Amino acid sequence: MSSAATDKDKSKIHKLSLKGSAKLVAEFFQYSIHTILFQRGVYPAEDFTAVKKYGLNMLVSSDDQVRAYIKKIMSQLDKWMVGGKISKLVIVITNKDTGEHVERWQFDVQIFAKPSKSKSSKSSSQPQSENTNPSGAQPASAGEKTEAEIQSEIAAIFRQITASVTFLPQLNGDCTFNVLVYADADSEVPVEWGDSDAKEIVNGERVQLRGFSTANHRVDTLVSYRLAD
Repeated sequence: MSSAATDKDKSKIHKLSLKGSAKLVAEFFQYSIHTILFQRGVYPAEDFTAVKKYGLNMLVSSDDQVRAYIKKIMSQLDKWMVGGKISKLVIVITNKDTGEHVERWQFDVQIFAKPSKSKSSKSSSQPQSENTNPSGAQPASAGEKTEAEIQSEIAAIFRQITASVTFLPQLNGDCTFNVLVYADADSEVPVEWGDSDAKEIVNGERVQLRGFSTANHRVDTLVSYRLAD
């Protein structure tokens, strides 16, 4: 009887299938965008409202234009994630006056089990403005984890993003942001998404932050920033 209960518990862990894992990662990206916009002061603090997620008080933008932009990104990102097409998501903060990229948050995605119809092919490593790039080699799969363990790892990343204000230079002047999504070369790309350069930080500092993993994905976090003059 106890054996049956154990098997049942294992099936619950396995229930976080590739599709479920993809949706969890996409949701993490959505909250990451909101959190970075708040923590880095890209928009006024009064434009954000608190919601409970990952056992934390998360702040999400209540600005209609920002929400619509993020929603549009997420609707496409969800499809690419479920199709196993994503290798990287990047949030770039740019000074409006100078056009200089001052901060770049990079989330690298490793997929342990891609959909079987996916084929490996070589392509250029140029991202598309909110989109395209090849995935890397397939890493070994992570062990089984409960959803609570995964949520705990994600919460630790958000705590670290919040704490990053202690070492990141203060952003000066008005800033804006762009989202780049690196997808496989054979991905279907909507017409409103265009090619883009990688928007790297020139002569910047880089800090590796925490990551999290499911049985199907691993996400690692890196922030690059320009040192204040």
